[in-house]
Amino acid sequence: MDQGTRLGVWKIGEQENESFFRSRVNISPEIHHPHKRLQHFAGRYLLLELFPEFPIQDIRVMSSRKPVLEYGSFHFSISHCRDYVAAIVSKKSAVGIDIEAMQPKIAKVAHKFLGAEEQAFIDTGHSLAHQTVCWSAKEAVYKWYGLGSIDFKEHIQLEPFLFQPAGFISCNFNRLDTIARLYLQYYIMEGEEGMCLAWTTTIN
Repeated sequence: MDQGTRLGVWKIGEQENESFFRSRVNISPEIHHPHKRLQHFAGRYLLLELFPEFPIQDIRVMSSRKPVLEYGSFHFSISHCRDYVAAIVSKKSAVGIDIEAMQPKIAKVAHKFLGAEEQAFIDTGHSLAHQTVCWSAKEAVYKWYGLGSIDFKEHIQLEPFLFQPAGFISCNFNRLDTIARLYLQYYIMEGEEGMCLAWTTTIN
């Protein structure tokens, strides 16, 4: 990543409750579920950890549910899963990030988000992990685009890549209003949770 882009992952600890975060950030009172509210607090907090000057008070949520800054001084993306929050912030270009837990339900719906050519390169020895990386990568692209109405099979095609604990993915994004070549990175985090992180920052 270039010097104007920063990425971070935060695991919400046992001592980090709402009062811990509220000293620096605030969120919409419309979020009622306690854990989701805590995740949102942690996401805003992480933005400030990455860029202390980040104007979190100016965050607005689009109809597609993508959070944006009204004046576009930063491009950013946030993802939540269980007790983890991930964020990426860029001063230059659109970004997208996703953090995902490896769960059997991903394998059950893989045919809905992977095309035939993508299913063909899945490593049968690590199928769930490989499918999770693909899902997380496509989620990151979805957030990069930010306008919703995306068919993961039709609009986002991943090029073949070997499964590894960390690596790079090339992706073609094809939609009537946007055609782009994207490059993603992914990382499978060590630990019992089996978390996968994927992000994109580069547009050619």
